[in-house]
Parts: sequence; structure tokens; C-alpha cells
Amino acid sequence: MTSQTHDVVIIGAGAAGLMCAIEAARRGKSVILLDHAKKPAEKIRISGGGKCNFTHLKATPKNFLSHNEHFCISALKRFTPWDFLDRVVARGITYFEKTEGQLFCETSAGDIIDMLLDDLEEAGGELYLGVSIEGVTKTPDGFEIDTSNGVLLADKLVMATGGLSIPKMGATGLAYDIARQFGHSITETRAGLVPFTLGGDKLAAIEGLSGVSLNARVTCGKTSFDDGFLFTHRGLSGPSILQISSYWKPGQTLEINLRPDIDMLAHLQAKRKDRSKQTIGTVMAEVLPRRLSERLLEWHKVQPENRMAELSNATLQTLADAVNRWSFMPDGTEGYRTAEVTLGGIDTEGLSSQTLESLKCPGLYFIGECVDVTGWLGGYNFQWAWSSGWAAGQAV
Repeated sequence: MTSQTHDVVIIGAGAAGLMCAIEAARRGKSVILLDHAKKPAEKIRISGGGKCNFTHLKATPKNFLSHNEHFCISALKRFTPWDFLDRVVARGITYFEKTEGQLFCETSAGDIIDMLLDDLEEAGGELYLGVSIEGVTKTPDGFEIDTSNGVLLADKLVMATGGLSIPKMGATGLAYDIARQFGHSITETRAGLVPFTLGGDKLAAIEGLSGVSLNARVTCGKTSFDDGFLFTHRGLSGPSILQISSYWKPGQTLEINLRPDIDMLAHLQAKRKDRSKQTIGTVMAEVLPRRLSERLLEWHKVQPENRMAELSNATLQTLADAVNRWSFMPDGTEGYRTAEVTLGGIDTEGLSSQTLESLKCPGLYFIGECVDVTGWLGGYNFQWAWSSGWAAGQAV
């Protein structure tokens, strides 16, 4: 690295930072991209089980959480999932659609990383890894960035260092620190897309159910998600749980419908009428995984060998509620250790929705996960990274 002035210095070589660097370099800007990690784009590498769920074709602003629900509209409209898919196709990367528009690499996430790194090199951008940031100063002409490899001067500075999720991969609060330094507010941050933990009697109640999975509807307040649901040795996980975790706050109760496709009370009443000699254990095991059905009967002190004809209306109602309306309060979440995203972040009131430039410090930009824009599970957060990185890349 040289201390001469560069047009753009971007800190953070993840999805958003790489996209911004590519776009700026393609516009003829001299671009330096820095990261303290030894390898770039590690969140891309591990995402989607190593296949990278790189976008969601149906991504719209309603799939994002923010204190300003309109902030993400401009960037998402100007660089869409189809725009990124065009690049994937042009590169010759094979992909598949899992469910409802979720796109994954056929081979590995490395295909996306290689595409981005090649695009950056071809555009003339420079990438430096293993470089830590020790301070940023505003100068009359731009910014002075003090790094472990010396001082860099830049006309424009872009922060793309992400949030606090998965600290073992090097996540830090650097973007928030720089934002505060230049007068920005940070909305409350917390772990999102994260499993729930249970303790005490609640955890004891599900002991032995780890690994049991099914499709369920999980509701918090007025928000519901229908998707995979998984019992773990620590609590609850699966896509439906991860999704609702972004809407849940401590003290709130969840309602879980273990079979949203069945009116369980009507089902049990019909079985009592038409299959009166069947045991409740058999009937429950027909609609739920056996270990779970046995546990529900145990919870409610119903003997599995009891025949349907022997069960009262009150017992049927109790069991139906246990399946269709299981309510409980999680003890907490697994936190940033396993969270896929960080909710909250740099307050969008201080940023331009068109360019992601600071309204308080001209020439300073914030993109990607560090901004108070958080997507659902399923490729939405990568799309925000591509879109916000692209938007800033057109402006720096």
C-alpha cells in the first residue's frame, strides 16, 4: 500500500465491500479494499451450508426490517436480484432454486467469491488482507486512514465491515465506532436469525427431542412464518424459528402450530367417531414425529394406550391446543455467536437512501449489514449487500 491519495478506500472485504469496490473501480476510480481477516468474504464462504444462498428472486422492501421501512427501496430497485443473477449466469456459475426464489450455487460458495475477486482484479481494484484499522481522521481533502500497514489517504471512505454476528469470524463493531465518531446514531443492535435457548424446566421438558424436525407455523405478535422447525439440545431452531427471532424480544410469548395444515381438534373428534378403538398414541404418531407425539402425551398426562372412545372432549381440546397452539416464552437466544445477522445498526436518518453517503460527513459511506437494514432468511441479506454496495459504488 502507498500513502498517496486514492479515490476510494473501502474497509471490509465481504459481499457489500467487494461489490462497492468492483463498481467504483469499473468507473475508473483508484480503489483500495482492506480487511483485517486473512481471507476475504468468509460469510459468503460458509453461507447456505457452503453453497451460498446468494439472492432471493422475490426480494422486496417488505422482506427487510428497519426503523425506516422505506430506506432500502432505492437501492433494491436500482440493483435487483435479477441484476446479480445476470452476473452469475454470465460467469457460467451453475445454480439451483431451492424454495420460493432462494438461489444457491450448484457447486460451492467459492464460485461467487472467485467471481467477485476476478471482477475486482479485472476492474483494477486492489485488495489487502490482514490489515487492521487503527484510526480514521477527516482532512480538508478527504480522509486519513491509519492502518497496521501505514497511513492511507482517500477522497472517499466506505465502511463495509458488517455487524456483530459470528465474532469467531472476526466480526467487530468498527463501523459503529466510526459512525459515532462522525456524529451518527446507532439504533439498538441485537442478534437476528438466531436459535432460541431454553433453560430449567423448559429445557428438561424437551430433553431427548434433539434432532426432531417438522414444518411448523411460529407466531410472535402479528408476524408468522411457516417453515422448518427443529428441536436442539439447547432449545429450538430451524428456518421458522430463525425468521421469527428477528421479531422477538425478551419477555414475549411465541405461539407454535406444529401442524398448521390440520385442525387438530376436528381431526381428533373425527378419529374418536370413526376409529374409536384406535389408541391416542397411534393417532398422535400419525400426525407428529413419534418422539414428539409421545412427549406431548406425557406432558399432558394422557396414557398412549388409551382408546379414542375413552377420551373426553376436554382431553381432546387439550391435545389439540398442544399441537395447534403451543405457547411458551423462550429464555433467550444463542446471541451473536451463531446469529446470521445483526439487527439494528447505523441509523438510516443520517444516510442518503440513494447513495448510502453520510449526511453528516460528506465523502463517508456505510453499506451492508452495519446499516439498520436487516433481511429475512433466504438470500435477502446478500441482496441488500449487493444492492447497497452497488449504489455506493456508483457514487464514490
